[in-house]
Amino acid sequence: MSHQVTIQPSGHQYVAEEQDTLLAAAIRQSVGLPYGCQDGACGSCKCKLLQGEIELGPHQLKALSETERAQGFILACRAKALTDVVIESHEVVGADDFPVKKMPARVSSIEHLAPDVVRVMLQLPAADPFRYRAGQYIQFLLPGGVRRSYSMASAPTESPQIELHLRHMPGGKFTDHVFSAMKEKEIQRIEGPFGSFFLRDDPDARPLIFLASGTGFAPIKAILEQMQAHADPRAVTLYWGGRKLPDVYLHDWATRQCTLMPNLRFIPVLSEADAGWAGRTGFVHQAVMADLADLSGHAVYACGAPVMVEAAQRDFTSQCKLPEDAFFADAFTTEADKAGAKA
Repeated sequence: MSHQVTIQPSGHQYVAEEQDTLLAAAIRQSVGLPYGCQDGACGSCKCKLLQGEIELGPHQLKALSETERAQGFILACRAKALTDVVIESHEVVGADDFPVKKMPARVSSIEHLAPDVVRVMLQLPAADPFRYRAGQYIQFLLPGGVRRSYSMASAPTESPQIELHLRHMPGGKFTDHVFSAMKEKEIQRIEGPFGSFFLRDDPDARPLIFLASGTGFAPIKAILEQMQAHADPRAVTLYWGGRKLPDVYLHDWATRQCTLMPNLRFIPVLSEADAGWAGRTGFVHQAVMADLADLSGHAVYACGAPVMVEAAQRDFTSQCKLPEDAFFADAFTTEADKAGAKA
């Protein structure tokens, strides 16, 4: 049995089959609902149920609290329609630009960037170009229906190769294989592109704050490459946080990028810096607040650990005057929830 889903305030409609979540049906029909992990862990697809009945699947309370649930909020990635429904959600222009497809991918190289981070280059079929927006992610399709998600760390080009940054999560189903057994020329199955974390067009050309922790830098790197290729004139300040310097594993790349992009500033921030570190210390989002007490004229793109993303969104909007609709985020979760640059 199928049900009609109406999105307010746009009035757009689509059909959800009985087995579909509201988000899965939207993705299949190129409807631009916002989303991130698709696993009920990040909260990016949170919307409000205005009419109708749904079945809400398991999810993490940090993504949707009991208080929010009582107020009528749901997660589109965990909700299945039991009747025709009306939901309230903003729609993301451009999220549905490129079709989601499955394809084989050959591992062309594996390079250690840090003790627990590798760069994996994937060769995709040249005859079937893979199109995506910088900032989006792919999913590896593993045996038993298991999926693991990773953000592209390279901007879209004519090349059939994409770059991924993978952090080792000990005991992780996929990253244990990557760090102990993955070989060049190995074939994997992938699906994508997914996600609504990408740079928005902005007629006001507001200055940008890019905020990353750990391998949350991967999609930020792709966006920076895209901005360089398109000669985007917007001013960008990149804050990249880690515990120690090896966590900022492409420090030299980011420094060199500043010479290619005159409007780019790079500020690494270490929370557990070793003696001799002369740079910024502390929590990375607090470094932003120390530099910019008023963010009312900025847009912020944050990617990394959920605790960092959540703190940044809360503090920037409540203390630094950042408009709520000027904060864009992709919060990583554990490999059990969503991997990626996420695991």
